[in-house]
Amino acid sequence: MIELAAELAGLRQAGLHRQRRLLAGPQGVRPRIDGRERLAFCSNDYLGLAAHPAVIEALRESAARDGVGSGASHLINGHHQAHEALEEALATFLGRERALLFSTGYMANLGVIQALCGRGDQILADRLNHASLLDGAQLSQARLRRYPHADTERLRALLGSSRAEGSLIVTDGVFSMDGDLAPIPALAAIANATGAVLMLDDAHGIGVLGANGRGTLEHAGFHGDEAQAAVPILIGTLGKALGTFGAFVAGSAELINFLIQRARSYIYTTALPPALASASLAALRIAAHEPERRDHLQRLINRFRAGAHTLGLALADSPTPIQPLIAGDVDTALRWSRFLEDNGFLVTAIRPPTVPQGAARLRITFSASHADADIDRLLDTLAKLPNSAPKESQ
Repeated sequence: MIELAAELAGLRQAGLHRQRRLLAGPQGVRPRIDGRERLAFCSNDYLGLAAHPAVIEALRESAARDGVGSGASHLINGHHQAHEALEEALATFLGRERALLFSTGYMANLGVIQALCGRGDQILADRLNHASLLDGAQLSQARLRRYPHADTERLRALLGSSRAEGSLIVTDGVFSMDGDLAPIPALAAIANATGAVLMLDDAHGIGVLGANGRGTLEHAGFHGDEAQAAVPILIGTLGKALGTFGAFVAGSAELINFLIQRARSYIYTTALPPALASASLAALRIAAHEPERRDHLQRLINRFRAGAHTLGLALADSPTPIQPLIAGDVDTALRWSRFLEDNGFLVTAIRPPTVPQGAARLRITFSASHADADIDRLLDTLAKLPNSAPKESQ
């Protein structure tokens, strides 16, 4: 049993103790945090939909009509017509036969992996995958084998040396702390050649990437039946680009029917409130029909990266709203974050175990609600970071 006081003291001493910040009012790029308004560059509200009037109104109307709680699990009597409408819309948007709602992305990954894999199978996971993919693999009792980040040759070698009954390759689409993309074409080719199944968690890609916002697959050039064949299991969330709450898995009708029967985190939990499903449907329609949000977001990313290059700041190779600035040690990351906060910004310091030792960072993220002037103000302040930010190699 862990000795709580000693563990907490150790976390404080190492600079790894976390504290919650208190948000008052709506999520946005200028939230009121701990009693002060700040310009935030740390939210996952990539399209600026978390407080969009149409999304709020859909929630309000549905709550007045359908109540607040769903009252039961989907398989008892909690599956509402609002859930059904959202599942159908998600499937259509992503070009899949069906979609299935889960209460969170964490629960979706746990449920899908646990339902599909067991003893005798193997799960091959990118070393930088989200914690929920790792935990789902461990819960399944299949053999977990982790390959170096984006190292497709190592993945191929692991599959070639295996005698497992079945193989599931699991990967993030956009890696949440680095902002880079999974090598989807190579992963799909390896899965096809070896008989493995590829599962993609595109939490940070759907709504953001691709001409139509269909995510990492569309960005990589996969469409329709080709996308379904390459990645039979697609996971997405509603709480990032769509600005609401919840998650889903999209795939074949057979896959979804099987998960309804076997995914424990779907079967044994209360369904999302119907009003949240209605709000998510409104957000999905905005994401699908207002590509200018993605266009503006990409312009902001390009503006920031160009400015960071001019300043000599070393950024990871990320085409997404996630732009990490590596500090290295925890103390430097915390010092940078405090400096930015003292100057009116909110940018979170990301520390181990979320990232590896020696890779503490500022995780700078952008929203379509930001303006050009916000980017310029951030760059002006980053240029004055104490102890200097790491510079690009000459």
